[in-house]
Amino acid sequence: MKAKTNCKEDLYSTIFPNTLTLKSILTVALVWLSIQAPVQAQEIQYTKPSWWFGVAGGANFNFYEGSTHKLSSDFTPPATFHEADGIELFVAPLLEYHRPGTRLGFMLQAGYDNRKAKFDQVLTACDCPADLKTNISYITVEPSLRFAPFKSNFYLFGGPRFAFNLDKSFNYQLGINPDYPDQEATPAVNGDLSDVKKNIISMQIGLGYDIPLSSQSSKTQFVLSPFASFHPYFGQNPRSIETLNITTIRAGVALKFGQGRQISTPEDNTAAVVDPEVQFSVNAPANVAAKQRVREVFPLRNYVFFNAGSSEIPSRYKLLKREEVIDFREDQLEMVTPINQSGRSDRQMNVYYNILNILGDRMLKNPSTTVTLVGSSEQNAKEGKEMAESVKYYLVNTFGIDSSRITTKGQSKPNIPSVQPGGTLELDLLREGDRRVSIESSSPVLMAEFQSGPDTKLTDNAYLPIESDVVFDVKGANEAFSVWSIQTTDENGKVQSFGPYTQESVSLSRQSILGAKTEGDYKIVMTGQTKSGKAVTKETSAHIARWTPTKVEDGTRYSIIFEFNESKAITIYKKYLTEVVAPKIPMNGTVIIHGHADVIGNDDYNLKLSQERANEVKTIIEAALAKLNRNDVKFEATGYGEDSSRSPFKNKYPEERFYNRTVIIDVFQK
Repeated sequence: MKAKTNCKEDLYSTIFPNTLTLKSILTVALVWLSIQAPVQAQEIQYTKPSWWFGVAGGANFNFYEGSTHKLSSDFTPPATFHEADGIELFVAPLLEYHRPGTRLGFMLQAGYDNRKAKFDQVLTACDCPADLKTNISYITVEPSLRFAPFKSNFYLFGGPRFAFNLDKSFNYQLGINPDYPDQEATPAVNGDLSDVKKNIISMQIGLGYDIPLSSQSSKTQFVLSPFASFHPYFGQNPRSIETLNITTIRAGVALKFGQGRQISTPEDNTAAVVDPEVQFSVNAPANVAAKQRVREVFPLRNYVFFNAGSSEIPSRYKLLKREEVIDFREDQLEMVTPINQSGRSDRQMNVYYNILNILGDRMLKNPSTTVTLVGSSEQNAKEGKEMAESVKYYLVNTFGIDSSRITTKGQSKPNIPSVQPGGTLELDLLREGDRRVSIESSSPVLMAEFQSGPDTKLTDNAYLPIESDVVFDVKGANEAFSVWSIQTTDENGKVQSFGPYTQESVSLSRQSILGAKTEGDYKIVMTGQTKSGKAVTKETSAHIARWTPTKVEDGTRYSIIFEFNESKAITIYKKYLTEVVAPKIPMNGTVIIHGHADVIGNDDYNLKLSQERANEVKTIIEAALAKLNRNDVKFEATGYGEDSSRSPFKNKYPEERFYNRTVIIDVFQK
């Protein structure tokens, strides 16, 4: 019966006799580190070494495939062997070069490399089990290119493998037929495999990670590097006959040491030194007590704006194909998260640009509703009518709305125009806003505000600071220094060193500085080495505290829209604030009101106008709450004018400018 060999068989006896050398190496390393310990108490700093020396050791996990039949020139067993596996030792001295803070480097390993394995048992013609073991080993030379993609301790490597055969022995054992248990066992056959290549060339790829064992206050620095590599079967055909090939996975660890170059300190330079022009600062942001986020209720502006000289619906509006209508769902519209942090937002515009699809979907669900489309064009009423007909055509032909439910009209200007008689400023922008189709209906359901679906993720409030690491900025370091490093000293006198660095800004995690502490006051000294070899120091202090998760306060965001140059709320929104928003404000809640304006007009005037809009909304909500006998709500009302870092929308298109004439109301529990 065929039995699959377990690759872990005899693992202890295979590996541990060879680990004595590795243990000896580690013991020597620890002794060396203890010798270096007194140096660490000094404040002398060294760069990270560029040249490293050491030893690598590990296990080869070998996998054989192909056919092996003829074993030697005078012995060929009665069966062919195919698959085998085994675990054996790899050990090699190493040399490595890579400059600190760079990506590319070089590695060289040369040593003992064993590819021993045991084949799966096979049956011969007499039903006798046959076993075969091979012990193929090499002296291997492995030059590799080292690549650190993030300029960190993690690295990749790869290159050729040149192997010179040392051992090629085999052991063959023919067992007895289980049907004749009393027969005499056949003696084992030992010998050397024939036709084994003296030299082979293959390849390897791998990865590793450097773990520092000593600080940069030691001239001689040690690194422990776990690694793993893959040696594919390409080129690993050990014999010039038959089809045997070997694939190997190697896992191990390298112990490396190197010597850094001393970073000069002011005490080492007796001559006067002129400080290079650098600025040193440390930023350790304080914790945020609470973080607010809101679910938005978005008002639908009942306008579709058209480009000058065209009566076609602009391409920025989302238009569906007829077969896509069946899959459209208003509450599944994607709420796009803004990429930048300035407060501008694309997610509401995504909703608005689906206004015709939302209207068509709502008309399908409410078959008794009707609309009037009023097109306004500065050219003439005829073109305004053509614009309205474009919207009607889309609703009828895409959503299948009965044309009798849609009335179209044309006029030269809208009922509430932006261009006022006698106006002379920014007329081009105002005329863009007046070139539109207004959607009018006596059915409130058609233009009710948009609410995102129940599974929509809450959006973080963009006005709040974000968590960050401790940032060390050395402005001018690129020109002034070859390298620089950081030394921190806490209130108990504990000193830690970080670096060296070559960039102008470095971020360190709070944990790497605090360790087990929750907070502390630190003296921070930056020491830079100029390109002429002199040293410059800068000192500052910082309070660093462990970052704690912020409490998240969830709320609801409402918006209302004002007409151009108006600070009084549209009548329908006054009713909305009184009957919808005010009753939903929780007991002892907080209402944050932000007023905004578009870019048309004077900055100072728009700032005043936005504050008046915010105050108008506050007055309406306070009056509604008073009627409910409530005075428990805290209000914050602020106007931001046309401030581009605060405005909810851009100002490129008229619809964005119309939506910027808004007041945003955020309602929170406390």
